[in-house]
Amino acid sequence: MKISNKIIAVIPARSGSKSIIDKNIKRINGKPLIAYSIEQCLNSKLFKKIYISTDSKEYARISKKYGPVEIILRPKNICKDNSTDYQMIKHLIKNVKEDYEFIAHIRPTSPLRKVNDLKLAIKQFINSNFSSLRSVHEMSETSYKSVEILKGQLKPLRNLNVDIDTINHPRQSFPKTFSPNGVIDIYRKQVILKEKKLFGKKVRAFITSYSQEIDSLEDLKYLKYLWKKK
Repeated sequence: MKISNKIIAVIPARSGSKSIIDKNIKRINGKPLIAYSIEQCLNSKLFKKIYISTDSKEYARISKKYGPVEIILRPKNICKDNSTDYQMIKHLIKNVKEDYEFIAHIRPTSPLRKVNDLKLAIKQFINSNFSSLRSVHEMSETSYKSVEILKGQLKPLRNLNVDIDTINHPRQSFPKTFSPNGVIDIYRKQVILKEKKLFGKKVRAFITSYSQEIDSLEDLKYLKYLWKKK
């Protein structure tokens, strides 16, 4: 069976972002943010169908301009700031009736992803024994050097059992740490149905180059700067 008969893509695009109003349709280099993820999925030629999960008919209308996508209208009660990816995916599974095994979660807030990364991640995961896959990039500063502020006092992260002098050692003294970046997550439908979780017990790390995510106005301004520079 061809890979494209086994996997669908979902691009979540709720309309209620408070950090950036209408973040998912903000125009960058002449196109709305969500358009980049739609086009990347189409260019990969690996998905049986591409779904836009949204609470907005306006977002649905805009998305359809950029390719043959299917719209899943999501209820407002699972499109809040504290709503979870699991709720979104559970709603998708309930409303997609066709046959598929895998779900690729493509976040519109990571528009700089490379199509080849999508292809490679899917190729590596499809025939593996992992329960899911998550894309990450190496952090410029290891998390082991991070601190908390407790009652005005700097403290190493809880449970590390080290002191401030220790975490001041060169970063090469500590293990590398990685940050999820929204390039692609892949789930197994049967794992979700059985375990009521997205990732399950055995998550494959897919390491990419640094990928800018859009979570704040500063991120958006920086992305626009990068495009102008290109």
